[in-house]
Amino acid sequence: MLVKRFAEAKPYEAPNHRGVVGLRLQGFEPGGPTNQWVGYSQFLPGGGAGPDSTPFEKVYVVLSGRMTVIVDSNETVLGPMDSCTIAPNEVREIVNRENDVCKMIVVIPYPPKST
Repeated sequence: MLVKRFAEAKPYEAPNHRGVVGLRLQGFEPGGPTNQWVGYSQFLPGGGAGPDSTPFEKVYVVLSGRMTVIVDSNETVLGPMDSCTIAPNEVREIVNRENDVCKMIVVIPYPPKST
């Protein structure tokens, strides 16, 4: 078992994100998860990501606040403890349209290894 305390989480920068601070909770370390990594994202009002896509799926879990997820021009607002799966290659945009910080857990598979 690998225990990692919140105080030990390191920040990371995600491409095409704005107004966000991301912390890596698990992943990319010896003894950690072998299939995916887990991030904690704090989106300021007006913050967000995309539009873009990745070749692998992602799972978002909103802990507090609200996040608007836009896929194929359809908007869905996620609130506390709501979650969604973004399919591989699905173009999405996320935007915090509220005046509070939106806190989310993000679960993402590791990128494929180059051969």
